Amino acid sequence: MKLSILLFSSIALLFSVAQASKFWDDFYVNFGHWNVNYPGRDVGNIVQLQLDDTSGSGFRSNFPYLYGQFSMRVKLAGGHSAGTVTSFYMASVYEQWYELDFEFLGNVTGEPYILQTNVFVEGDGYREQGIYLWFDPTADYHDYGFVWNHELILFTVDSRVIRVFHNAKDLGIPYFEYQPMYIYSSIWNGEEWATCGGTVKPDWTQQPFVASYTAFNVSNACSVQSLSGEQAMNSCYEKLHQSSYGQDPNLALSQKQIDDLRWIRKNYLIYDYCKTTVHEKIEGVKSEFKLAPECSRNWP
Repeated sequence: MKLSILLFSSIALLFSVAQASKFWDDFYVNFGHWNVNYPGRDVGNIVQLQLDDTSGSGFRSNFPYLYGQFSMRVKLAGGHSAGTVTSFYMASVYEQWYELDFEFLGNVTGEPYILQTNVFVEGDGYREQGIYLWFDPTADYHDYGFVWNHELILFTVDSRVIRVFHNAKDLGIPYFEYQPMYIYSSIWNGEEWATCGGTVKPDWTQQPFVASYTAFNVSNACSVQSLSGEQAMNSCYEKLHQSSYGQDPNLALSQKQIDDLRWIRKNYLIYDYCKTTVHEKIEGVKSEFKLAPECSRNWP
């Protein structure tokens, strides 16, 4: 009898975990509904976003989040994907725009995707980094994620750190505080710039271009379900200091993560705003050329 109860409890736990991972528990389609499919027997476990010559498609989280760990498993459109952009990103809802980007830039058949990451702080981007991946992202699902706390933000691919953005307020760089962010994913037509500077366009005879998403993991994060007042955000700060993502060893890079970043920079980096001069904007006027002050801190 005890064994039966234990078995039943285990099955119930597994069922509840499976139920919690359903797409619509945490997300909804925000554009291109006719280009969204839910394949497989376990409906809601996988979402396919399609792009054709009429529209792309995408989804957004039901609520914004303030700190936590976030990830999805993504399989990109194969074949001739030139001109397409597949994204997984987080963006603020406030007037001063904050954003963290994974953007997968399609290519012609046989040529690799470029994974471009970017960070927007108070509306300013100019922080693009582009890398090649060490696997074929169209052959299977791979895990892409963020770890976000009060000291740093990690960009991860299959648990390997590919980029870090440290809290550099002491250098005059605003940080991601009091900025709840929604999670977005989409596939869209980026033919003006996505492949070879826009010189290679989508081959619409290959449409639809399909990106698949699964394993929507926001369980170790804090949702802000009311943007009025500070109570909801204060509860996220309390959770931050009680959760694994807000405590050591996640407040600084480990030696393994430092090694990951050095490995990426040596073997897979294509372009990086920290390796080329970018113009400083002062009251809308292009000024002297200089490197962003956080660069030395974010590349160990």
